[in-house]
Amino acid sequence: MDFAVRSFPPINRAWLALLGAGLLGVGGIVVAQIEGSDRGIAPIDSSSSYEVSGVAVDVAGKDADSARFGGWRVAQRKGWQLLWSRTNGQPVSAAPKLSDSTLDSIVAGIVVEDEQIGPKRYVARLGVLFDRARTGQLLGVHGQGLRSPPMLVIPVMWSGGAPTSFETRSEWQRAWARFRPGGSPIDYVRPTGTGSDPLLLNVAQTNRPGRGWWRMILDQFGAADVIVPEVTIERSWPGGPVIGRFVVRHGPDDQILDRFVLRVQTSDALPAMLDEGVRRMDEAYSQALRDGRLRPDPSLVIEEPAEELDDEAFASESMAEEASATAANYNVQVDTADAAALTAAESALRGVPGVRGVETTSLALGGTSVMRVAYQGELSALRIALQGRGWRVDEGPGTLRIRRATPAVPPPAAGGTPAQ
Repeated sequence: MDFAVRSFPPINRAWLALLGAGLLGVGGIVVAQIEGSDRGIAPIDSSSSYEVSGVAVDVAGKDADSARFGGWRVAQRKGWQLLWSRTNGQPVSAAPKLSDSTLDSIVAGIVVEDEQIGPKRYVARLGVLFDRARTGQLLGVHGQGLRSPPMLVIPVMWSGGAPTSFETRSEWQRAWARFRPGGSPIDYVRPTGTGSDPLLLNVAQTNRPGRGWWRMILDQFGAADVIVPEVTIERSWPGGPVIGRFVVRHGPDDQILDRFVLRVQTSDALPAMLDEGVRRMDEAYSQALRDGRLRPDPSLVIEEPAEELDDEAFASESMAEEASATAANYNVQVDTADAAALTAAESALRGVPGVRGVETTSLALGGTSVMRVAYQGELSALRIALQGRGWRVDEGPGTLRIRRATPAVPPPAAGGTPAQ
């Protein structure tokens, strides 16, 4: 078999080198796109623990290990006193003394924020994590225990004149992911920034006043409202001082709750400055909640479509509406150590005269659950009715926090005499 032989012109080596460089360039772009698509930072889950940060210790020992172990022991004791004081609103000196074995049973972990280890000395700044279920029984919560509705967090960072949210990873997003809100009254909903988050939760969305798109987003993330913590980074020169201008924003209408400015001497201290900014913002949101300024926007509630009813269903629906015509919905927070405590609290609330319905909207076994109570009267009247039934009640804006004051005393047996 004969084959036809054709001659081809010689290949230009310069053109081949240019083509190879172009292919390498395209490959580099593809790799960059793949690496750049890796977005998102998973936030730390601290819903099962209380945290006390910034505990300073300075302990000496016979060797480095002994000094460090002793420093952690001291941090546990100080952390318990600070947690009790912060929860009950009383001085640190009034905190009950707990043995080291008891502290070991309720401490979930030690967070090393900064430490210096010497041959016989340990100097550090530590954080202490307490197990919420075990510690809650020892705290004896007094005072205000308000809890906000779920708040969707969209952190916005201005750097180099350009704003970013979840479009790319940023130090501001990392700071919110590192934050442990276990002891905060704000129920933060912190997205990871993966999947469709960069498309839905971008900077443009934070400036959109329309409620329709907001309702869809909040429903997808299980939130009732949105907060937009914003920071603007100003650098004096590369590696030099950094100034952070923080704005505490809330809601689609961009309500400003607070402003403050922080400064560090070097760029290496930027993460520490942002962590302090998150802590300050949490304090601002918590204060706004106590002042009644951090309230969910009623226009963000998704209305259910009307259902067609037959004559019999319409009659029963009309009777129910007439019975609860003057009933108002209030949030009631109650400690629920287990399922039995939840059931007992619901039954007790349903037994209060004037209560038309009780629904658990936020379940937290081992923590604080939130119930929506339909009551035919004012909130103050509901508080008085609960106090008359042996509850210790704290009243906030549209919310009650209830706890059992004293155990119920059983009635004397028939024909018997009261115990002396």
